[in-house]
Amino acid sequence: MDMKKLVLSAVMAVSLLMPMAARADEGMWLLILLQKLNMRDMQSKGFKLTADEIYSLNKASIKDAIVMLNGGGCTAEAISDQGLLLTNHHCGYEAIQKNSTVDHDYLANGFWAKDVKSDLKAPGYTASFLVRIDDVTAKVNAELTAGMDEGARNKKIAEVMKKIEDEATAGTTYNAKVKGMFENAEFYLFVYETFTDVRLVGAPPSSVGKFGGDTDNWMWPRHTGDFSLLRVYMGKDGKPAPFAEDNIPYKPKKALSISIDGVKDGDFTMIMGNPGRTDRYLTSEGVKLLLDQTAPAIVKIRDLKLAIYKKDMDASPKVKIQYASKYARTANYWKYYIGQSAQLKKNRVYEKKLKVEADFTKWAGGNKDLTAKYGSAIGNINKGFVQLRDYNLHRTYINECILRTCEGVAMSLGYGELEKLLDDQSKATEAKTKAGEMKKDAAGFFADYNAATDKKLLAAMLQLFRADVPTAQLPDIYKTIDSEFGGDYQKFADKVFETSVFVDQGRLEKFLDAPDAATLKNDWSYKIANSFVTNYRGSYAPKIKAIEDGQDADQRLFIQGIREMNPTKPYAPDANGTIRFTYGNIKSYYPQDAVFFDYFTTLDGIIAKEDTTNEEFFVPAKLKDLYNKKDYGRFADKDGKMHVAFISNNDITGGNSGSPVLNAYGELVGCAFDGNWEAMSGDIYFDPSLKRTISVDIRYVLFIIEKYAGADNLIKEMKLVSRTGKATANPGAPKAGANIPASGGRVLPKGQQR
Repeated sequence: MDMKKLVLSAVMAVSLLMPMAARADEGMWLLILLQKLNMRDMQSKGFKLTADEIYSLNKASIKDAIVMLNGGGCTAEAISDQGLLLTNHHCGYEAIQKNSTVDHDYLANGFWAKDVKSDLKAPGYTASFLVRIDDVTAKVNAELTAGMDEGARNKKIAEVMKKIEDEATAGTTYNAKVKGMFENAEFYLFVYETFTDVRLVGAPPSSVGKFGGDTDNWMWPRHTGDFSLLRVYMGKDGKPAPFAEDNIPYKPKKALSISIDGVKDGDFTMIMGNPGRTDRYLTSEGVKLLLDQTAPAIVKIRDLKLAIYKKDMDASPKVKIQYASKYARTANYWKYYIGQSAQLKKNRVYEKKLKVEADFTKWAGGNKDLTAKYGSAIGNINKGFVQLRDYNLHRTYINECILRTCEGVAMSLGYGELEKLLDDQSKATEAKTKAGEMKKDAAGFFADYNAATDKKLLAAMLQLFRADVPTAQLPDIYKTIDSEFGGDYQKFADKVFETSVFVDQGRLEKFLDAPDAATLKNDWSYKIANSFVTNYRGSYAPKIKAIEDGQDADQRLFIQGIREMNPTKPYAPDANGTIRFTYGNIKSYYPQDAVFFDYFTTLDGIIAKEDTTNEEFFVPAKLKDLYNKKDYGRFADKDGKMHVAFISNNDITGGNSGSPVLNAYGELVGCAFDGNWEAMSGDIYFDPSLKRTISVDIRYVLFIIEKYAGADNLIKEMKLVSRTGKATANPGAPKAGANIPASGGRVLPKGQQR
């Protein structure tokens, strides 16, 4: 049940549609349903294209330019016919970090490839292009029966999904996934072609790409140039291929045209990307559980974790680079949960959920058939959340304290298969082969690892887990800590790091050269990991699963009932990591009484925020020089200023980072990177008066690339367009005023309407 997993263990997965008149700004829509559900409303708001120009199987369409990065978590878009991708700086951050050293600190100084031969490897990055979406609801539902309990139903669904996925990819280079919508009431097949050779092309310095840091994160006004550039490579046969020097840049079916005209308040905007998780059907007790337990626990644990990270990062330039990406990931959702909790309370979402549930109960009591079908759904769901309170802290803490924080311990969990092979003398050859593979992986792990930091974290997290998780639920390792180490967590951590093979590269490589079962089983990191996981899986995971399975059918009924209760309202399914489309408008807003936020920010704001004592607000000397000269070129707004970011009321969430913001003609005008503080309850409750998407203005991106970095070679790859007569100055770009159809992403004569 996705919404429970988000609320109760967001990190294990990492982040109610209210009955009201339809509001087009809300909704993360499925591409294949746009014509049926959305096109009339979109066109009334100024949209100039057709559904076929967004999603088509027969010709190149916008969906062919949209990329899922790394299987989810971020989005990118193709902006040249040479595989050039635009995404957020924080989405490219790990690639920037992994290529950085103390001598070549690309995080601090930025990086710009002057030609394709200069592109840098982006280890672990993948780029998935959507091939098609199929509605397979009928195929799945045909295998289900009304009498199935939830466990049997889920098992059958998994079997049918696997069969459909295998059939869709047989004889191809594709990968596929069937995803359930509306709590597994509907099912859709998503087919992708995934490329594994992705390289870093360009990134501004962090003083641009992360300007404002944690202070400004999730805030408006924002002045962050949150972008980076990647490139997708393919084999010479045009197919996905692992990294090779002779691979060639990928040629996408479509690359987005880039508008340099800017945006104004009220302009139509649309965003296509891969939103991760929303929970808008979450009931009142789910909200209460989040506020009472889950969010405070995550914030408390990450407070401590970030403090330990920062102290070591401030003391060592090497550690600062090694842990830059880890710190950023931890801090992002640390602040998210602070903001979400604050806005859930401020917006009285718990009370609003109670009102929805009261209205639903009243509707379901309208006749005996409705009562028999829906009458007990909400009560059963909420009862389950109350029962989960007994185990929720344990699940949250094992994820946050142990699996996501103590790196040596967490890594050791992956050695269970090797242990089984070592225990079986007939598997000696397989064990040696497996050990060899793991030795290769170990090098990557230790490149971004500092044992002294991990030791501090282990001692702190073991102590915090014991303090906050019910004593009866503690794993047996605590008995060992008490009996052999006198309850001294630092002393225990010292012993672990003196002996464990998982916290020292030399020891681990030596072990893997001649692995033996006794050494593995007696390793302290391995014993800690197995103590925690065995305890959780054996005693508490089954209880949690039983409760959640008991909720699933009722949750599906509740969603079905909400849709039936409001038959004229189109509903989008909760986000679940699949590609979606959202539309709205550029829109200023009032965050509170007597306070007005305009829809854009400028370089003036960066200069005003400069603080030479705070690295979050450093301003590069060259950027200040360009500002003083007002050297913005063709990327200046008509007001003469350099616009940096803008806001729109598009409906996005985590996973949309890096998504293209497109104008009414499908031209790129910005790159989405954040939501606003006042609407951080938006994943659970959408408030159209407050919800805003924060995006970097594409003109600021181009200005940084051309004027700041001098990377003209990258600008020349792109197709810049203008509908107001601005000179694009790119080879092959249309001349100002050329009468070319709008749907082709070109230029119309100034003032001409479609």
